[in-house]
Order: sequence, then C-alpha cells, then structure tokens
Amino acid sequence: MSPTRFASEHKWLYIGVIVVLVALAVVGVIRYESVKKTNDATAKANQLADAAEAAGYPRPSTDAIVRALGTDGGAVCDDPASALETALWKINMSNGATGPGQRPVIADTKAVRAEEKVLEIYCPDQLDDFRDKVDELKTEHTVRR
Repeated sequence: MSPTRFASEHKWLYIGVIVVLVALAVVGVIRYESVKKTNDATAKANQLADAAEAAGYPRPSTDAIVRALGTDGGAVCDDPASALETALWKINMSNGATGPGQRPVIADTKAVRAEEKVLEIYCPDQLDDFRDKVDELKTEHTVRR
C-alpha cells in the first residue's frame, strides 16, 4: 500500500482530528478569558470589602459584590457625575418623606464617600469628576456608632 493511497483513504480522519483540535483550542481560550474575568472581579470585590471593613462597616459578601459590579463597576461607573446621578444623590440624602414634606438633610460623610471608594477601585478615570460634584454637597459626621 503506497503512502499517498493510505493518506487519501484516511483524509476524513485527519480532517476530523484537525476540527477537534481547533474546537479544543477555541474552548480553551474562552474558558481562560472567563476564569481571568472571574479572578479580576473577585480581586476587586475583595479590595472593596476590605475598604468597607476598614471604614468601620460590616464586611460585605464578595460574591454579592462580584454579581453587582463585575469587573467594570457596572451601573456605578456609568457616568457617576451626570446631572441625573447628582439628582439621585440629593433625593437619597433627604429626610425620607415624599412630596411637600421632603426636605434635604446634611448627609453623613462616610455614606457619601462609600461610592467614591467604589469608583476608586472600579473606574478611577471618573473619580475626579465625581469628587467635584461631591465636594459641592454639605456633609458632616451625622451617624453615631
């Protein structure tokens, strides 16, 4: 049996092996990216949990942080210094009433700075704009421990 005849009779076997190898390589690359993203998200979540604990808050679950913020900060990093976000901060820093009974209050400095820490870890490029907006707010140490 000649080598060329052997190769032509088994060409489907060669093609099958090549297809399987290419598929395995693609799956490997996809899995690597997934594991890398998970590791990055977990590292950032641990960093944020450590910062919360250092600030005197109970340590949040890193799994919850990973689900909420992922690797890029999620909704927190979507233009945090915009007019809409500023309005939402001001609404959230009110007395809790609705309608004509709603009044602004002096918010606690630590509560306002919590979002700053998230931005510092997940999207530091937006931190300066955020600080400019937060510096306009009146805050004090209002929450007792």
